[in-house]
Amino acid sequence: MGYTYAIGIDIGGTNTDIGLVRSDGSCLARTNLPTQSFRSIEAYADALAEEIRKLLSDKKITAVEGVGIGAPNGNYYTGTIDYAPNLPFKGRLFLQEMVSSRLNVKVVLTNDANAAAFGEKVYGGARDLSDFILITLGTGVGSGIFVNGQMVYGHDGFAGELGHATLYPDGRLCSCGRRGCLEQYASARGIVQTYKLICEETGLAPAEVTCRDLTQMADSGDEVARETWRRTARCLGIALSNAVCFSSPQAIFLMGGPVKAGHWLIDPLQEFFEEALLPIYKGKTKILRSQLPENDAAVLGAAALVY
Repeated sequence: MGYTYAIGIDIGGTNTDIGLVRSDGSCLARTNLPTQSFRSIEAYADALAEEIRKLLSDKKITAVEGVGIGAPNGNYYTGTIDYAPNLPFKGRLFLQEMVSSRLNVKVVLTNDANAAAFGEKVYGGARDLSDFILITLGTGVGSGIFVNGQMVYGHDGFAGELGHATLYPDGRLCSCGRRGCLEQYASARGIVQTYKLICEETGLAPAEVTCRDLTQMADSGDEVARETWRRTARCLGIALSNAVCFSSPQAIFLMGGPVKAGHWLIDPLQEFFEEALLPIYKGKTKILRSQLPENDAAVLGAAALVY
């Protein structure tokens, strides 16, 4: 079988991961760059191009189908990163054009959650689905939405920000400047905040914890940790039931660190989700974990943009 190759780039606020991906979904080689060490987008683009050349040279590959980039605030229509708050480069960044001109290859850029959804479609559990949503739970909450086999971008390239849909109008202040966004309740930071709130309610001194700690605590019988996951599941279940109203997906995939809580999150999530659905939607949408390999999910998603 003749394989083709693509480069997948996942840009994070701390690190940028770069992977050489074969057309069957195998990640053949990986490298990374410290995003914060660059002070100009031009120097960053130069470094990306150089690392890609090294990957190809090391594997003796002379040509790739293209380069896919998943980035915060990435705009598929324009190929730009628009005012990303967690990157050292400010303003509107024409990164797609910069990388393409340095490597003389096709480059596709979109936001990181949309890239993950493309990965699920090309390499993961959504291969045979035309309507699905992928939710990324991590430092924030992202989403990629497929309807009728097409990614939903809207008129400006920024459709599908379910993490910033308002859940509680008078709720927690979000980094976007609004209140009560889903991200403040279902992200890793939001989950820890919920834990601290429950501790205050019960008169306990909160410990410094992570989502991993909360899962281990729940396994050990800690009722505060279990209630934390239950409240998180309720918030997420309500938000996902609202998403079903506008796109009626066959499945909703979950990806990210908090998903490792397993049944502590997933079981009550299923319960709250079904309870909140309109009757016409009940029993029609599955909630599933992403089927992409965890360590390679981001670069696979970016590479999938090429295909």
